[in-house]
Amino acid sequence: MKLLIIGYGKMGRLVDEMAQADGVDVVGRIDLDNVAADWPAADVAIDFSIAEAVPANLARLAVSGTSVVIGTTGWQVNEPAMRTLAQASGLGVVASANFSIGVNLFQMMVAEAARLMAGQTEYGSWIHEAHHAAKRDAPSGTALLLRDAMTGAGFDRPIDMSSTRAGRIPGTHTIGFDAASDTIELTHTARDRRGFARGALVAAQWLQGRRGWFSMTDVLKG
Repeated sequence: MKLLIIGYGKMGRLVDEMAQADGVDVVGRIDLDNVAADWPAADVAIDFSIAEAVPANLARLAVSGTSVVIGTTGWQVNEPAMRTLAQASGLGVVASANFSIGVNLFQMMVAEAARLMAGQTEYGSWIHEAHHAAKRDAPSGTALLLRDAMTGAGFDRPIDMSSTRAGRIPGTHTIGFDAASDTIELTHTARDRRGFARGALVAAQWLQGRRGWFSMTDVLKG
């Protein structure tokens, strides 16, 4: 696999390190200092840039027919137009608010919990997420993903959402259900960013030869 890395911050560098350890051919690293230059040909790109750049990045990849794994969050307002472009260009896209395999399995557990709680009207629910101080979006894309998983599973009552931004917290998400007599909590805590990078590389390998718009759930289901 010839891999193009777009965005060379902490996540981009980590993807680069792990890709090379896996024997992946990293053909280019795109960042602010070379974004206007020619991009090398690749089988798949992994985009961990910034939200504002994602639509333009996809448009550029569409010209070369390069499929892409989008790990950046905060661009979803542009998703309908991006889906149209990807379909017209015959691209494969895996887009997720969180590429951690553990988080995506956690999402499935949360959906099942929400399904079980849907009929238990005495329980209210909340989502709290905590991340490092430099994270731009709040609530996190993962928190929104979890909320959508809950509502999609039939939980139609309000879900209170809150965020914390402090220090260097890699990412913690807690889903809670509370009634008069008890509280149930499910928590996923990331210890470092390697899980996100590993999931993005798994998605990039899976995406080769595929066309369409996919989620990390699609990747994990094979």
